[in-house]
Amino acid sequence: MDFEGVRSLRARAALRHVTGLSTGPAVDPGLRITLNLHPDRLCGGLPVLRALARDGVYHSQFVTGTSNGGLTAHPGGDRWRWESRIFGGAYDDAPATERPVYGALDFRRQVVGAAPRFGSSHFRLTAAALTRATFCYPDSAAEPADFGTAAAMALVTAAEADERDALDDYIEAQVHGGVDLARDVEALVLDASYRGTPVEADARSLPCPLEWHPGYRIAVAELRRHADYRGQEYTDLGTRIAEDGRLDPRIIGEAARTGRYAAQDLKMVWHTLARHGAPEGAGTACVPRTSAGHAP
Repeated sequence: MDFEGVRSLRARAALRHVTGLSTGPAVDPGLRITLNLHPDRLCGGLPVLRALARDGVYHSQFVTGTSNGGLTAHPGGDRWRWESRIFGGAYDDAPATERPVYGALDFRRQVVGAAPRFGSSHFRLTAAALTRATFCYPDSAAEPADFGTAAAMALVTAAEADERDALDDYIEAQVHGGVDLARDVEALVLDASYRGTPVEADARSLPCPLEWHPGYRIAVAELRRHADYRGQEYTDLGTRIAEDGRLDPRIIGEAARTGRYAAQDLKMVWHTLARHGAPEGAGTACVPRTSAGHAP
């Protein structure tokens, strides 16, 4: 198989390896890969969107050293080991800049992107990115046995039948050959809480269109009703940082930049907001589910 637009021999080897593990029908060409992120966090001391504008490309954790998940992207670390397993060792000796970028397949066509666990906003990639991506379900951290490509994708059926927690119920995508913001991004979609903030100004400096979704928002009273989701201590933290009795992504981001709170603690606050304060159109990945795995 010829992987158009992929120059790296390592990336081609990784794509060939996963192609051999994949079965099922072709992906609906109308679907998109999204890269969820928190657009107000820092990367190398810079606001992440300014760093992206400077570089013009979306880097992997191996380059940035930052993540909204675990920080194990180093030789011998868990992320390195997972990639070695999934891609047949293709990237074992690769420079950090050649490694794949992680996102998720938005098969539910959610306004908030495919994997809001990792951020309130997202980059929506072009259709062409599908052809040089590999996929797995569940997340690669779970050492999955099921894989897919644009030409062979049985993972949607598996995900739709599963009963995982809503924030874990996404099809992970690994985009090979780099993500250039001008070439590979249809739009950056920001949470509405960032309107009129420096995040919006930074977003407008990027070489891709800017769009908005309605935004995450939860009242403190509602937050308290879900204290059992991630734990009472994180509900208490969310209550402390709330403004005017409510919580949204901008407020959590401002708390993160003060340096007064542990990043892991704020991540748990975000998970509760993402799970229980999603806007209309967020899809089944962000609303309560029945035992059959469908929204009630």
